[in-house]
Amino acid sequence: MQIYLVGGAVRDKLLSLPVKDKDFVVVGATPAEMLAQGYQQVGKDFPVFLHPSTKQEYALARTERKSGSGYTGFTCYAAPDVTLEQDLVRRDLTINAMVEDINGNVIDPLNARVDLDNRLLRHISDSFSEDPLRVLRVARFAARFHQQGFTIAGETLTLMQQMTQAGDLAELTPERVWQEVEKTLSAANPEVFFNVLKEIGALAVILPELDNLFDFAVINNDGDKGDDENENNNLGLQALSQLKNTALLSPNLAMRFAAVMQNLGEQQANIKVLAKRCKVPNEHRDLAILVSAQQVNVHNALSLTPAAIINLFDNTDAWRKPERFEQILLTCSSSKAKQLADDYRPTQYLTKMLSAACDITVQPIIAAGFRGPEIKQQLTLQRISALTALRPE
Repeated sequence: MQIYLVGGAVRDKLLSLPVKDKDFVVVGATPAEMLAQGYQQVGKDFPVFLHPSTKQEYALARTERKSGSGYTGFTCYAAPDVTLEQDLVRRDLTINAMVEDINGNVIDPLNARVDLDNRLLRHISDSFSEDPLRVLRVARFAARFHQQGFTIAGETLTLMQQMTQAGDLAELTPERVWQEVEKTLSAANPEVFFNVLKEIGALAVILPELDNLFDFAVINNDGDKGDDENENNNLGLQALSQLKNTALLSPNLAMRFAAVMQNLGEQQANIKVLAKRCKVPNEHRDLAILVSAQQVNVHNALSLTPAAIINLFDNTDAWRKPERFEQILLTCSSSKAKQLADDYRPTQYLTKMLSAACDITVQPIIAAGFRGPEIKQQLTLQRISALTALRPE
């Protein structure tokens, strides 16, 4: 029995990046031998075991043969005669197909170090095309390692495009698509994921609502279609720019999702359809809907009447959820690419107004003898009065 550290842990260690998860491949063992040593079997389609103390995953070396449709349509063969190289060659990218032995020596039968040094995401073999999920995984790796200078090899990008054109991505379930999107949102440059999918035509297949944005130009208040000096002259490019800026401002995944979704329409119907289809978490969906619905009011805050501002606070439930309202403001500010969020006057103004409005409490109103609906009416009037006093001349 030979045990090797495999995949992402080896790759990230060589890139001097933090190693979060460790997976191991076991060559020359049987399930019975693993169980005898105290490992707990968890895999159904192929033997995967949890270490008795660390609970890290140990998988028997295996080969795979395409036997059905979709990303689960594989027959796996795991036995002591499966070699390390046979196990590695079934993986997606060369940089994910290196192992480290117990002495810390890197074993690289596929010469992946060359691609690692050249910062290339390259598929290992034509069997890559048997799993459509790999198209999304490669796009996700492109986003994750963008800051390290990685790009997708030309032949891999071509293969991904061919798989898309062949209709392979239609086999992916919406839930599996969301899992890849959600993982991507945590990357330093999540916009790269969507850029790659747009380039190969995959965005229209998995997220058609977002892809449709690229057909519409940005119309400014003066009727012009964008700024010649601004590359974000259509809604699709603007959405990716908003996502990029929000990723710089916050690691919050709901905010990042809202940033890329906020241009999907004032009625928010497209957001609801996408969220329902992909089973997007309610927190993500709700924030995206609020940002989409209120972004115009946020940007025009300096010209809103005090009554309109109170209405904005009501519609976003800013009274009970001030943290979420702050997320709305920060996400909206991401569309202003040339301005820092902290310096964006509308969000500063609304933050100040909310603080002033919250200083008006209901207890004195009740003590003054107001009852029933009169309490809400009087509270609103007093808050409007407070905001009026703060409104700039």
